[in-house]
Amino acid sequence: MKNMQLKKRKVAENLRVIADLHIHGCYSRATSQNMHIEEIARFARIKGLNLVGTGDFTNPKWHKEICETLVQEPDTGLYKTVKNPESPVYFMVTTEVSTIFNSENTSKKIHHVILTPNIETAVQINERLAKYGDLRFDGRPTLDMNAAQLVEEVMEVSRENMVFPAHAWTPWFSIFGAFSGFDSVEDCYQDMAKHIYAIETGLSSDPPMNWRLSKLDKFALVSNSDSHSFWPWRIGREANVFELEKLSYREIFDAIRNKDKGRFKFTVETDPAYGKYHWTGHRNCHVSLSPREAIKLGNICPVCRKRLTKGVEQRVEELADRQAGFKPENAIDYMHLLPLSEIIAAALGVDSPSAQQVWDVYNKLVEKFGNEYAVLIDVPVEKLGEVAGKRIAEAIIKVRENKIRVIPGYDGVYGHPVLFEEESAAKSTVERVQQLNITDFI
Repeated sequence: MKNMQLKKRKVAENLRVIADLHIHGCYSRATSQNMHIEEIARFARIKGLNLVGTGDFTNPKWHKEICETLVQEPDTGLYKTVKNPESPVYFMVTTEVSTIFNSENTSKKIHHVILTPNIETAVQINERLAKYGDLRFDGRPTLDMNAAQLVEEVMEVSRENMVFPAHAWTPWFSIFGAFSGFDSVEDCYQDMAKHIYAIETGLSSDPPMNWRLSKLDKFALVSNSDSHSFWPWRIGREANVFELEKLSYREIFDAIRNKDKGRFKFTVETDPAYGKYHWTGHRNCHVSLSPREAIKLGNICPVCRKRLTKGVEQRVEELADRQAGFKPENAIDYMHLLPLSEIIAAALGVDSPSAQQVWDVYNKLVEKFGNEYAVLIDVPVEKLGEVAGKRIAEAIIKVRENKIRVIPGYDGVYGHPVLFEEESAAKSTVERVQQLNITDFI
């Protein structure tokens, strides 16, 4: 009995760490010009993130900002801001790179995330990667090297570095992408696949979709926002949740590498239908199709007769060797959530999560309960209702309990969450536009 009490006390003392390890700084294309370290830290705290990737350490200007604005915490391999070292937000030195190469006479375009334990090793990685492309051009540089070469160069700097494929299922620039990807990790990384321990699910897939491929069982499934903005409906919209005795690079690295369910508790995922490439379709033609419907049409758009953008769900269906619903024994758990701002906007019937009336409610909830993740995961419905009203409280709980419907995203168009039945009965304009009657074209 005494040992059991000690064990419970030890678990209770562990630190819950919510980590978003893949974001971009202001020197990446299509990124907010206000995406600086201090702003990232400020909004990460509001979101409830303990740990954020710096992103873009390969870019010289961003690397300079990292060096000037962050200071390393002793014995952690992590960093805090110089201006606010008391902040609970830590930074890990990270980047994303793009490799373009030919394999079996086919052009392959793959994005990869790199984690490294300190700025010094980042400098050494940059020195090696500069031989393969201009690191000044973008926050996410394009490198003339194959995936195996990338891993070899990074691992020769330090075995404490980690590389994993980014947003693994998106149609372009991903390891399993329909247009320029591979059918397996081993095909992509060749003899360097032994150094790949994780796969990033991306917005348009989630763990249950990846569990359908038995060859992915050995990899940890990580989830990150790939955010180009610090706004709370972007940063941290997907994340990884750990329980650690001590927050450090080594603890995070080991938890992912060993797929340690004791430390790596679950991932935060948006419903994959919310992602921009979940279903097959054509944005310009307003055509959105399930895998079954797209296959019936031979993946040809019924409006313009051009090839459809194949969605993630259809691509998973092509590679899966298990039925939907299978869960491996050693799987890390997951939780479907949506950004709080989007939940409030949907509950209020407002189009934009940045509307002032959304901010008014959002700020009240965060000020009362500490941060967005506390609101989304922990606070009881009664307490939420006291601050935000019954309808918004009910919407938050529906999302928490995964009791909402999402009209699938397709070809660069985000999915549309439906939170209330009256909204469903009315059938939204978005749904009417997206869901064509396929029988008209067969």
